[in-house]
Amino acid sequence: MQWWKDPNFSHGFFVPLFSAFVIWQERSRLTAFSPRPSWWGLLILGFGLGVLVVGQLGAELFLSRSSLLIVLGGLVIFFMGWRFFRALLFPWLFLFLMIPIPAIVFNQITFPLQILASKVASTALPWMGVPVLREGNVIVLPAMALEVAEACSGIRSLMSLASLAIIYGYLMERNLKVQVALALASIPIAVAANSLRIIGTGLLVQYWDPQKAEGFFHEFSGWLIFVVSLIMLYLLHRIIRIALHEPQDTR
Repeated sequence: MQWWKDPNFSHGFFVPLFSAFVIWQERSRLTAFSPRPSWWGLLILGFGLGVLVVGQLGAELFLSRSSLLIVLGGLVIFFMGWRFFRALLFPWLFLFLMIPIPAIVFNQITFPLQILASKVASTALPWMGVPVLREGNVIVLPAMALEVAEACSGIRSLMSLASLAIIYGYLMERNLKVQVALALASIPIAVAANSLRIIGTGLLVQYWDPQKAEGFFHEFSGWLIFVVSLIMLYLLHRIIRIALHEPQDTR
């Protein structure tokens, strides 16, 4: 399973669990719906099977995996109807976050993030007395050169934080616009937090020990920065609530 092998998508374990939690929480409302089967479900079911065939022929795992959710949606519509499916729309859409994105899309996202993080770090470090020469995604310091590799691009924390932002918004906020704002804000927050991680690594290299900066502290900083990202998300939510003059709303 790719969730086990690729840490970039390890957040996928929690996605179906949260969708199941949402459905369980809404069970009273769901059981009140009367079944209104729709033949449109068969059409969607056929489309999902077609996506599966295309994914298998093209060796595209994203399509093959997505077809399962399309088929499930078609079955729900066919047996229970559109109203029931609309009630399940949020947990159904959230399940797509558990599917690893295609490699070609992943690479198109990762490299710009590497360059952006390199630019931010190479701009900020001189303000702190660290001379820097940037060559692409490589930051050359007096003590050594730091490469902002794919693992340091922030894509891992970006996808995990985006998923957690949606979960947090659902649990802690009823205003849909605020929920969307929190989900979108996870992108710049993750980018900013990852840039802080690279800046911190540069400071450790310059003022302490390059070997220690690349060892335990480099790995530990990933977890630390992710916690900082969560705190930033929470503070943003508090600021939004204060700006709207509304009390903290929890479910």
